[in-house]
Amino acid sequence: MEHHLPHLISDLALILGAAALTTIIFKKLKQPLVLGYIIAGLLVGPQINLIPTVSDQASIKTWAEIGVIFLLFSLGLEFSFKKLVRVGGAASITALVEIVFIVIAGYFTGKLMGWNTIDCIFLGGMLASSSTTIIIRAFDELGVKTQHYARIVFGVLIVEDIVVILILVLLPTIAISQNFHGSELAFTVVKLLFFLALWFIAGIFLIPTFLKRAKKLIDEETLLVLSIGLCLGMVVLATQVGFSAELGAFIMGSIFAETTSAEKIEHILKSVKDLFGAIFFVSVGMMIDLTAIWEYKVPVLIITLLTISGKFFSTTMGALISGQPMKQSVQVGMSMAQIGEFAFIIATLGITLKVTSDFLFPVAVGVSALTTFTTPYMIRFSEPLYHSLVKIIPPRLLNTINKYSSNTQTLQASSEWKVVLKAYATIVATNGILVIAIIMLSYNFLLPFMVEKIANHNIGRIITLALTILAATPFLWALVAKRPGSWAYKELWVNKKYNRGPLIVVELARVIVAVLLIGFLLDRVFSSNTALLIVLPVIIIMLLVFSRRIQGFYSRIENRFLSNLNAREIESTKNGHHQVGPDSELTPWDAHLADFQIAPLAPFAGTTLQHLAWREHFGVNIALIKRGDKMIYAPGRDEVLYPYDRVSVIGTDQQIQEFRPVIESGKDSNGDNGEQTNGVTLLKVIVDEHNKLKGHTIRSSGIREKTKGLIVGIEREGNRILNPDSSEILQWDDVIWIVGDRKKIQALSKGA
Repeated sequence: MEHHLPHLISDLALILGAAALTTIIFKKLKQPLVLGYIIAGLLVGPQINLIPTVSDQASIKTWAEIGVIFLLFSLGLEFSFKKLVRVGGAASITALVEIVFIVIAGYFTGKLMGWNTIDCIFLGGMLASSSTTIIIRAFDELGVKTQHYARIVFGVLIVEDIVVILILVLLPTIAISQNFHGSELAFTVVKLLFFLALWFIAGIFLIPTFLKRAKKLIDEETLLVLSIGLCLGMVVLATQVGFSAELGAFIMGSIFAETTSAEKIEHILKSVKDLFGAIFFVSVGMMIDLTAIWEYKVPVLIITLLTISGKFFSTTMGALISGQPMKQSVQVGMSMAQIGEFAFIIATLGITLKVTSDFLFPVAVGVSALTTFTTPYMIRFSEPLYHSLVKIIPPRLLNTINKYSSNTQTLQASSEWKVVLKAYATIVATNGILVIAIIMLSYNFLLPFMVEKIANHNIGRIITLALTILAATPFLWALVAKRPGSWAYKELWVNKKYNRGPLIVVELARVIVAVLLIGFLLDRVFSSNTALLIVLPVIIIMLLVFSRRIQGFYSRIENRFLSNLNAREIESTKNGHHQVGPDSELTPWDAHLADFQIAPLAPFAGTTLQHLAWREHFGVNIALIKRGDKMIYAPGRDEVLYPYDRVSVIGTDQQIQEFRPVIESGKDSNGDNGEQTNGVTLLKVIVDEHNKLKGHTIRSSGIREKTKGLIVGIEREGNRILNPDSSEILQWDDVIWIVGDRKKIQALSKGA
């Protein structure tokens, strides 16, 4: 009997067999696996007939789309919106300068080569991001992951990911309506931001709560099915409202990233992601036209040179503008000079939409392959290039750059007005978005249902209005009455009477926003002005009469949301886990924290810190010792190091590089991963009227006790005091750099 085997099964056997073989070869050659998958796709694709080729390409493309969804879901799991907030101004400015420059440069390079407008736009989008995978691999191989500039690079990569997600959303709009207008793009961006905020707020409130309640019922199998189901559900929802499937997957991943199950989901999903990701990159290789790559070898070389030189120049300039020293700026620029996996996704999008020329995809593959091989050499030669530039740059210009960097690093903390306005903006934005969402849901679903089911349409409209107001009341109350709970607001209101007028204006402004939202609701349900005159006073009376109950209900909602949002950090603090620290504050000495583990056979195990004298020999400081569940902050000189202790060390790049062989002696290191101990960071405090440190010595100030920290430096009138003596007297506007508990240092800065 002859059995018929579906083509999809035989095709998958062929694809995965070729992918496995190339993976082994490329691991042996120490090259990125992505390139191996692409070559596997080239071998099983229609271009080469040496081995059997894939027959059912349509099904493979569907699997490849699933692969993109899982890649974006995994990216979201590693992302976390709080990581973006903490990434810092330096990385954000660097990334934005680089992206704007390279996208514009890519567009005009395409124009100079005679390409059409859509090809040029897609080329700019393809150049917008660098490869996280390739950069991390190169950092690991070169042993520079703990160096200070690497943290800036990680922050830039986070911002790039967000911008590329935005590009993926905008490109279909631009491509389909080629006569696009700025107003259309602005509306698309506003719509995107609205749905991003809405999905994030709703997701953080609902999903962690559900996972917490059902914790006893969810094992690994159930969690895998649940996470994939919710991911695909968000993909469907995103496409229904006019966005891409990739955006939906990324959003759901970022929501899960804030839960305590994030690491577990990453672990159980890894095999699935790797499988479908491999199929995606193999499908990319199947679309390669070697003839086209050779035919367009000149554009490939031109765009490769543009990528390397343009990204180096723009990223270096962005880092300098953000206030980074010359050396770090050059190192960041040399690290980012390649295009990433998103280039394939954007090129594939152009093919799917049938709006780009056939040559654009093979050009992207050629540029990606060339820049992948050059990346490790670029990183390796970044420091020699810096030394060469120092010899060329005029001393006056170099001094100006260094002075600008120093001044930028020592800018004072945010003003009180900035803190207050940010708090107001958060209140208005979050609650306004929720009110608008409730109104739109009511108008699009509840109102048609009521009008259809109730014969008297006016009664149906009144019921709809009442239910909508009831659901929106807590958020309307917060929009109108919730006060910023920050110390800055109290400082402005109590101590500076001339600030009360502007504060009252801000209060009136948010009341006007609430009234406009209510008017928007009434306009959707009733068309007459009479309704406005009757309903608006009723709503105001309800808010006044039931203010306390509404406030209590809103507080419970807010507490639940904040609890879910911070659950992962709280859990990490309890368990002593670590998190990557691209968000840590930057220091004027290029100092940062690095993590090491004491080996069982380390020759110095059982020795006191005083006897080791690492500070005297290498200039490094021990900021923290983690011993099991015990955390020893700013350990004293009599503290003894034991095997398996985890040690957080602060020092400059050079100091840590010199110190590394000493602390890693007696083992093959698996400890130094560039991560910063969760909750322990390096922050600056400015001596001012809030913290009342002026006139105290370091010893009498109680900083060590209050922050569980260690003062590693003081900046005073342009001079720097590294490792100051405990008898040093603090003066007005001193910038004190402290290693310790983040929250305690921030509380000290505010005088709490």
